[in-house]
Amino acid sequence: MTEKKNHVWHPYTKFSAGTLTNIVRAEGSFLYDDQGNRYIDAVSSWWCVNLGHSHPAIVDAIQKQTSILQHSILGNLTHPNAQELASRLAHLLPSPDRHVHFASDGSSANEAALKIAIQYFHNRGEPERDTFLSLTEPYHGDTLGAVSVGFMESFHRPFKRLVFPTVSVDPVANDLAEAIKQNANRLAGVILEPLCQGAAGMRMYAPSTLKAAADTCRTHDIPLIIDEIAMGFGRTGKMFAFQHADIDPDIVTIGKGISNGTLPISATIVRDSIYDTFSDEPVDHTFYHGHTFAGNPIASAAALATLDVYRDENIITKGESIRHRLKHLSSDLAQHHYVKNMRTLGMIAAFDVASPEVAQTIRHAMKTEGVLIRPLGNVLYVMPPLNISTDLLDEIFAKYHQVLDQTAVR
Repeated sequence: MTEKKNHVWHPYTKFSAGTLTNIVRAEGSFLYDDQGNRYIDAVSSWWCVNLGHSHPAIVDAIQKQTSILQHSILGNLTHPNAQELASRLAHLLPSPDRHVHFASDGSSANEAALKIAIQYFHNRGEPERDTFLSLTEPYHGDTLGAVSVGFMESFHRPFKRLVFPTVSVDPVANDLAEAIKQNANRLAGVILEPLCQGAAGMRMYAPSTLKAAADTCRTHDIPLIIDEIAMGFGRTGKMFAFQHADIDPDIVTIGKGISNGTLPISATIVRDSIYDTFSDEPVDHTFYHGHTFAGNPIASAAALATLDVYRDENIITKGESIRHRLKHLSSDLAQHHYVKNMRTLGMIAAFDVASPEVAQTIRHAMKTEGVLIRPLGNVLYVMPPLNISTDLLDEIFAKYHQVLDQTAVR
């Protein structure tokens, strides 16, 4: 019998990766492969399955919606799920005077945010405001606009000549605020990952830095875009990470956890003072931008059910004890001589090891022990479902101790 060839081009996967584990089902905090092996999903399947796999309320909502309305475009039409979801998302923010532009993934949500900010100033008669400021070592997605404001040399080197120039600053309060002030007259927006830069290696910074940036943006009439795609929906201990800084952003982008990873959906949530400049009277300022599956009814149903679970199960408040446990376990692991620069934020714990090669050795060993992790260079991290059991969280860290000891011996 001829061996079946793998025709999948796997994202962020080296050519030499070889045979890959075939995941066939999932439940709660576990993934199962076709050999019957069970793995703890310690990275929430790329940071989006915040409520665990196969949550019955979300699965039920998807199944019910599938028999009612599978798809209807949002161009010159609407449907109840998109309307309700937009309203509920707007009311999650500090001020609900917002409109919500839907897309399918985080990169597309950020791409829309950048175009909205640029066109906003065109609508106002200020086309010279065409530059963005972001943090150093950023990541906002892989479409070209998102790459421009989130250029990472290791990921995006071949596309350097295609991206537009931006201002980048380290996440230090005085430096960030001063850079915004110095470039204010040409900035169309400031885009920031709040409190933790995920792809940069879980690089964390203080809420006061975010607050200083927001205050400076407000002073100089610069739209502040907060990219909550990875950090939103309870990951940091609040519904959105920016809430730690007590700010009210102009544009917020969300994705990943919005549907608990069940279906592709993302959103760009925009303050009405910006939205209102897109009127077509007396001059046409329509935002000619959209996606085929924007606000898809089934994906919207999944997102609405996800929000219901957060509310009904009081996920964020009840998660305080498990967040405290993660912090305690992290402090203990930080004593291991292989572990450097341990840091935690909400349900994130990250630490450095000597090299990317050591990190990959640990990844393979952890997988053998039934725990799936995915290093970022020389950074190892834990980012499990928010409602993981204490026993499973303890097991993840026990396996880290075991594997680090074995690695140290070798």
